[in-house]
Amino acid sequence: MDRTMQHEELREVFCRRERRSVGTAREFAREALTAWGWGSRADDITLCVSELATNALVHGVPPGRGYLLRLRLTEDGTLRVEVHDSGDGKPCLRDPDDESGRGLLLVAALADRWGIGPREPGKVVWCEFARP
Repeated sequence: MDRTMQHEELREVFCRRERRSVGTAREFAREALTAWGWGSRADDITLCVSELATNALVHGVPPGRGYLLRLRLTEDGTLRVEVHDSGDGKPCLRDPDDESGRGLLLVAALADRWGIGPREPGKVVWCEFARP
């Protein structure tokens, strides 16, 4: 973990391209969720953070770079999770019978919405959760 920014409704952390960064991202998310009172959905959200961070680390972060994890509460109370990376390519849902690459299937099943947005360079993969 390199830099963190915390405001009441926005928290973000930059993670380096290293395996332990996924655990750092999970811990960072869990702390924010606790502070914001999202305990009832914390396990699902933390799993989605883990999957998005892993995808960024394995597929989206070129050597020598990192990824940004952003957690934001919107005006209507929705929690938006974003993972920003600078890699090429567009993530897609895989066949459930594939031996690997099923992380986005988990995100799609657990989150209320998810998607991919542009970033220069790279992309933002996001998911949202309505307040319980």
